[in-house]
Amino acid sequence: MIAPLSAPDRILSLDVIRGVAVMGIFSVNVIAFAMIFPAYLNPVAYGGTTGADFAMWLANYVVIDGKMRTLFSMLFGASMLLVIERAARAGQSPAKTHYARMAVLLLFGLLHFYVIWHGDILVLYALTGMVAFLFRKCRVKVLLTWATCLFVFTTLMFSGASYQMRQADLAAHAPGATAKQVRQWNGMAGFAIRPAAKDAEETRIALGPVDARTEHMLTERTADPFTSFLGFGVQTLALMLFGMAGYRSGFLTADWSGGRYRRIAIATLSTGGLVTLALGLWVASTHFYIPLIFFAFLALGGPIQLAMAFGYASLIILAIRRGGAMTGRFAAVGRAAFSNYLGTSLIAAAVFYGDGLGLFGRLSRAEAWLVVPAVWAIMLLWSKPWLDRYRYGPLEWAWRSLARLRLEPMRKYPSMGATAPVGAGAVETL
Repeated sequence: MIAPLSAPDRILSLDVIRGVAVMGIFSVNVIAFAMIFPAYLNPVAYGGTTGADFAMWLANYVVIDGKMRTLFSMLFGASMLLVIERAARAGQSPAKTHYARMAVLLLFGLLHFYVIWHGDILVLYALTGMVAFLFRKCRVKVLLTWATCLFVFTTLMFSGASYQMRQADLAAHAPGATAKQVRQWNGMAGFAIRPAAKDAEETRIALGPVDARTEHMLTERTADPFTSFLGFGVQTLALMLFGMAGYRSGFLTADWSGGRYRRIAIATLSTGGLVTLALGLWVASTHFYIPLIFFAFLALGGPIQLAMAFGYASLIILAIRRGGAMTGRFAAVGRAAFSNYLGTSLIAAAVFYGDGLGLFGRLSRAEAWLVVPAVWAIMLLWSKPWLDRYRYGPLEWAWRSLARLRLEPMRKYPSMGATAPVGAGAVETL
């Protein structure tokens, strides 16, 4: 059987939504590159809490933070199911195809974590994807039931953790508090505030050479990629299952009516945006009280982020139907999402870490964010011309070749006078 000579069939909505999501993710990830770890959630730790810095924190919190990661996780589940179904239709083993992809993704994630950046999400996706495969044959209602139950479980778990954090705070600051109670509170609060010496150590490592950073990650944070799976694997699995249901039901593939998408977008984005704004202002009014940060971002924040992710997907699909010159640009970013995700890490590392410009810990939150529009422009400018000429993004090609243990064709075949090899049409992406 000869594969089509034209470019591989794509589902435009999946590509565009994925492209918007990966761009949005960098908008918040840049803070984790530019500043000490606690600054990501807590501007009091570093980054600024007044003026433009506070406005930038609030805008990112209300509009982007958590929503794009949620959307990206859902798209991973949808794309994963798409690849599995294509493998089955091609007479290939869905299990072999899927687990080979996840194994290679795991290797890329570990390399990303230990050598480039501590905020890697690929290991979490690879490990969770290995579990999500078990749900590949489920009907939409079954997928939604599992996804909802798992998501409710994590919401209750994070809510319980925020309550325990509040109790630990009260105990540690009560008259006669024991050393054990103080240590317990300090351990819990470490995600949002730390001793100055620890922040100084992180800064020293970030501004050092890459070999020293890698040695630190390998020796001091060896298990971190896997403990992240233990902490967030259930929630990520729920999001992937929502994405699989969204794909199978036609929601993510733009098969629903415009009216339904419009109602979802208006209801979720207006309500979710107002609630998130109120939460952000509440957190700020307490001078970023640590248990409340945890509750707002991970407990109550989770369901709001999920609802707004569905709203953003609906809004993007409505925009796609109106067309426009930028649709192809965003779709190309989504088709090369793997290359763009790791590419932004390389750019940010070059800007902020010691081997590059060394701006780590030297910029305010608003100043650090100025890197984002430039990186967005790079993503939009390179992705489409590259994919007009080549079948895959460079790292998508490496991922596919390693998973199949053979070099896949990279250049596109001309529309006339040549034939593509069997199986060349199925594109794999995050």
